[in-house]
Amino acid sequence: MNSPELQQKTFLLLLIAVSLAFGWILLPFFGAVFWGTILAILFAPLYRRLLAVSHQRQNLAALTTVFLCLIMVILPLTLMTAALVQEAVALYQRIRTGELNFGAYFQQIMSALPSWVTDLLNNAGVTSISDLTDMLSNIALQASQIVATEALAIGQNTLEFIVSFVIMLYLLYFLLRAGAALSARIKQAIPLNMEHKRYLFRKFTTVVRATVKGNLAVAVVQGTLGGMMFSFLDIRGALLWGFIMGLLSLLPAGAGLIWVPVAIYFLLTGALWQGITLIVFGALVIGLVDNLLRPLLVGKDTQIPDYVILITTLGGIVFFGVNGFIIGPVIAALFIASWDLFSSTKKTPED
Repeated sequence: MNSPELQQKTFLLLLIAVSLAFGWILLPFFGAVFWGTILAILFAPLYRRLLAVSHQRQNLAALTTVFLCLIMVILPLTLMTAALVQEAVALYQRIRTGELNFGAYFQQIMSALPSWVTDLLNNAGVTSISDLTDMLSNIALQASQIVATEALAIGQNTLEFIVSFVIMLYLLYFLLRAGAALSARIKQAIPLNMEHKRYLFRKFTTVVRATVKGNLAVAVVQGTLGGMMFSFLDIRGALLWGFIMGLLSLLPAGAGLIWVPVAIYFLLTGALWQGITLIVFGALVIGLVDNLLRPLLVGKDTQIPDYVILITTLGGIVFFGVNGFIIGPVIAALFIASWDLFSSTKKTPED
C-alpha cells in the first residue's frame, strides 16, 4: 500500500511534468502570451475604472479596454513599424546602388584630420585608408542586407504574426476579465505566507508598470527628439535613425551612439553650425531626458539601484531579446525582494 509520503512525491513529480509540458506547448507563442500579460497588467487600472462606470459589466469594460489599447498602443506601433520597414528597405537600396556611401564619408573625415592624427594612425598600423573605406562600405552593405532580409521575413511571416496578434488580444481580454480571480488562485497555490505573497506580487506589478512606462517614455521622447533634429539638419533616414536612438535609449546614454558620430562628422567636414547644434541639442535636451525621466519613472517606483537596472536590462536583452528589457529588471526586483523577505524572517529578537 502506498504511503502518504510516496503519494505526495509522485503528485509533485506529476505537477512538475505537466507544468513543463504546458510551458513547452506555449513556447511558440511566448511573445503573444508575454505581451498579453504585460498589457493586462498595464491596463488593469483602466479596466477597473471602466468596470465601475459600466455598473460592473465585465464584457463591456474588457472590450472597451482592449479597443483603447489598440488605439493608444498597438495601432501607432503597427503604423510606425510599417514606415520603418519601408525606410529600411529604401536605405538598403541607396547603399546597394552607391548613392549612400559610408566609405566616402569616412574618407572625408580622414582627409579633414590634422597631419599628426594621420601620422598616429599610420604608426598604429592603419596604413591604407582605401582598405578601411572598403571595409566600412562592406559592413554597411551587409548591415543593410540584414535589415532588408528581416523586413522580407516579416512580410513572409504575416500569417504567423496575425495568429500571435489575435492570441495576444484574446489573452488580454481574458486576463482583464479574470485577472483578479486568476491572481487569487495563483497566490493560494504558492506555499508561502500570505503577507509575503502579497509583497512579491505587488513588487512584480510595480516593476512591470514602472519598467514599461518609464523605458518606453524615455525611448519615445529621445527617439522623437533625435529624429526631429536629424530631419531639421536634413539627414536622410531621420525616422529610421530616430527609431534606432529610441531603441538604444534602453541603455544609459545609448542614443549618443548615433548622434555623437554624426556631430563629429559635421565638425570635421566643415559643417560647423550643424555639428555644434547637434552637440548642444544632444547633450542638453536628449541627454537631459535620460537623466531626468529615467530615475523619476523607473528608479523611483522600482527602488532598484540604477546600476542593477543597467546590468539586468543588458543581461535580459542578451537572453530574451527585446522582451528582456522587462524580464531582466523584474527578475532583479524579485531577487532583491525575496532576499529582503528571507533576511527579515531570519532576524532574532536580539537583532
